Amino acid sequence: MTAPNFHRNRRVIMTLCASLLSFAAPAEDIDRPPEVHPDIKSVVDHHDPIEVDASLNLAKVIDLTLEKFPDAAWLSAQEAEAAAILERSRSWTSGASKAGLRFQEATSGTLHYIDAAVEVPLWNIGQRDAEHSLADHAQASAESQSQATRLRVAGLVRTALWDMELQKVRHQQALAEVDTYEQLFAKIQRRVELGDLPRADLLLAQTELLQKRSTLTLAEAELMHARKRYASVTQTTKMPAEFAEHLIELDEIQKNHPALVALHNQVERKRTEIEALQLTGSGQTNLIVGINSDRPSQNDPRSNNTESFNIGVTVPFGGSAHLQPQIAALQVEASRLQADYQQLHRDLELAHHEAEHNLEVNQAELKLAEEMKQVAEEHMQMMELSFSSGEIDLMDLLKVKARTQQAILNAKERSVILQRDVALYNQAVGVMP
Repeated sequence: MTAPNFHRNRRVIMTLCASLLSFAAPAEDIDRPPEVHPDIKSVVDHHDPIEVDASLNLAKVIDLTLEKFPDAAWLSAQEAEAAAILERSRSWTSGASKAGLRFQEATSGTLHYIDAAVEVPLWNIGQRDAEHSLADHAQASAESQSQATRLRVAGLVRTALWDMELQKVRHQQALAEVDTYEQLFAKIQRRVELGDLPRADLLLAQTELLQKRSTLTLAEAELMHARKRYASVTQTTKMPAEFAEHLIELDEIQKNHPALVALHNQVERKRTEIEALQLTGSGQTNLIVGINSDRPSQNDPRSNNTESFNIGVTVPFGGSAHLQPQIAALQVEASRLQADYQQLHRDLELAHHEAEHNLEVNQAELKLAEEMKQVAEEHMQMMELSFSSGEIDLMDLLKVKARTQQAILNAKERSVILQRDVALYNQAVGVMP
């Protein structure tokens, strides 16, 4: 190569480096909270739009989701059941009363007997109080189930929101990289047309651009999937502008954790059912009140020709053997619920430990990711200077640029993951937004 051609090619390389520098994607501030992103044009036709509603917050989204949640009808039914049990406990009788009428006539046609009676089932001693206690426990169980379901819904909404936010960060980074490489490719294409660069550099730049476009397509698909999951959970296409949470640190799982309270109240209700059933004994005592009429149609000496009043009581006995299977079945259910309660407490303790550990790990990872980002950017600057002086070729520069972009993406992801872990920690300890 002649000296004039060498100097000319060196100037071309320096020009290309300057072009690369001018289109390098700037590093974004990863410490600020996630911002609302506008909808962008999709790579593919399939699109799942999500609208940001400034009037919404996390608590309101959870409440709106709970209204449309499949368990809403089940929760309403539990409240209705508790109200029905309370209404029964307020009754003066332990069951439905009976009225009877009997007519009897002699074959001679001269004697007529009429019997009328009312039978009223009475509460056994302590049974009505037990029914009232059962109604109270049923109401408490229904209310705690509502709170436990709300916490479960909160977990689904939290996960869906932060998954969508994480996919948004990845999509934005992929979009920025495609934009940078498109501009770089256009610059190299012009230089190749002028004969300043070999066609091999154009093919290399085109390959990198196609890879970035492929990455963008996949990132967009994951973002659309995350949006669809959010819309499926919440049954809405609106999301809050801000949903980051403050960390509520607890040393251990509290007894007032909504999930634990719900199971505890189920256990207590089942025990109260057993007590109420035991007080039924062999059955209900019945009070019978009636009148008898004995009138002749003619002067029949066999007739008393009078009305009488009668009262009686029926007391069941010997029914313990028939009642015990029902009591045993309720005790089996109570034991199962108690075992579920103990297992749930262990699961929550494990979830608390993992959430706490994840926070510590990701705090350290975020710090390392920020340092790696700074080092990568500094290394990028050095390599650009080397490229401008002709010490490295385009391939080496693109490799360093790819590592730098990955470091920037990792730092952004760690920032979002840390905020997500705060929300998941609050979820594990039972803190509601």
